[in-house]
Amino acid sequence: MPPHESVSRVTSTRSPGRRVVRESAAVVVALAIAVLVVAHVATTARAALMFTDGDSMLPLLVMRSLDAGQPQDWAMSSVLFLPELLVFRLLWLLGLALGIGADGVVVLYGVVSLMGLYGALRVVSGSPRRARAPIAGALIAFTGFALLALCDSTASRDSFELSSLMVTATYYCATMIAVVLSVGLLRRALTPARRGRRPVGALTGIVLVAGVATLSNPLFLLWATAPLTVVLVVWAAHRRDARSLWGALALAAGSAAGYAGRIPLAAFIANDGWGYVDLSRTPASLQYYAELVAQRWQLPGGVAAVLLGAAMFAVAVAASARLRGAGERGARLVAISGWALPLFVVAAAIVLGTHAARYLQPAAFAPMAALVTLPEAFRMPRLLVPARIAAAAAAVAIVVVAAASGIPALVAAAGRTDRDLACVVSWVDRSGRVGGGQYWTVRLPKAQLSDPRLLVQVDDALRPYDWLVNRTDAAPGAVSFLVTDAQSPPFASAVQAALRTATIVACGRYTIADLGGHALALGPPRS
Repeated sequence: MPPHESVSRVTSTRSPGRRVVRESAAVVVALAIAVLVVAHVATTARAALMFTDGDSMLPLLVMRSLDAGQPQDWAMSSVLFLPELLVFRLLWLLGLALGIGADGVVVLYGVVSLMGLYGALRVVSGSPRRARAPIAGALIAFTGFALLALCDSTASRDSFELSSLMVTATYYCATMIAVVLSVGLLRRALTPARRGRRPVGALTGIVLVAGVATLSNPLFLLWATAPLTVVLVVWAAHRRDARSLWGALALAAGSAAGYAGRIPLAAFIANDGWGYVDLSRTPASLQYYAELVAQRWQLPGGVAAVLLGAAMFAVAVAASARLRGAGERGARLVAISGWALPLFVVAAAIVLGTHAARYLQPAAFAPMAALVTLPEAFRMPRLLVPARIAAAAAAVAIVVVAAASGIPALVAAAGRTDRDLACVVSWVDRSGRVGGGQYWTVRLPKAQLSDPRLLVQVDDALRPYDWLVNRTDAAPGAVSFLVTDAQSPPFASAVQAALRTATIVACGRYTIADLGGHALALGPPRS
């Protein structure tokens, strides 16, 4: 009897009650791991991407704008962040009900995002009736992700510390979850079902996930639609496999529908994404990413991260070679995705002349997701009772460590005090007047105000800078003070001349130049 058939019979005879217990225990372990990862990010220099980074302030700015009752006229990038903002809104409302502050909601979002990743990995690992040790496979992959994330420790938003970006709402976490989930749904669509049933549910799920992901972020086309479609079409042609072709059609149909859905939302899209493409910069792009790899090798934890990533890639290659049985077709797709997606995405990003590490996230996540195939590809022996007890004890130990160190660290991070920031927020609130500041400076104070309209995001020439901001903020048409810090580029000479008569208010790292009753007119907006 083929191994996959034996596995199916064994797993199908387990009682539903025991299965629920095992799934629940795995969720608890995954939650503990998620808490540890978020605690690590929140207590290292990487915390800047969670709590102070200008891009990361978008969800808070949206929440403040909604609470203030503003008209919603947002200038987004090519990414609309629809799933992220929906989840953040729900957590925001929960935070308001429980008295949790803004930073506390940010921490909660990080944990929820990682649990979403675990859920996607659990889909990838397969059904208990059709896969070998799927719960263990999902936990293995999630642990691999955690190890990579624990190697990240700098404040850089543009390094190859890609795994820790999953705890933020503005560095494409929902898109990456959608990529992993799509691979899992394709696995289930390709896995032979009993009595020859068609995988209608899995195909429907692929259409929906691809549609929502593309609607929110067209990068899904590069990260999933294009490479997976190529793999599926080649597979269908080589093996005459109709399921592969149906999977490719579902993925393409969902992506096309999602992209078409962006047309009515064009008013909110300040850059359709094509502005990032410049084929003439391919050599510069290659050099740029090569330098990032070299920098990663020199960063704390970088050597371990590079070696771990290379090991995951090798496992994906080995697993794709070993999984050749008819019943292992879906699992083999997962393994192939583990090395095909990184190669495709990295090559495409270089050819298109891109310059942003976050565009290469599948290079970290796809090999990690392929780890779910370890129990099937390498036929790990079934654990005896003592080994099972030891494994359970280890899981309990993880939970205890998370509760003992991770949770208090998260509480401390969420309750941190930033006196310089509090000084600016207090002064602006008391003034009741409208001021301005440049992107990397003004977004954090703006996100902490009860009324974000009191700070307008401007450029160096006092033109409203329409980028990840509500355009209606600039409705007053003038500002009577400017907030600056070390990240603020010098203002234009005309603005500097007007500021010579300003009263200077020192707030630590921030400086407020107060013009009192005199106001500076804003120029035409730019994005």
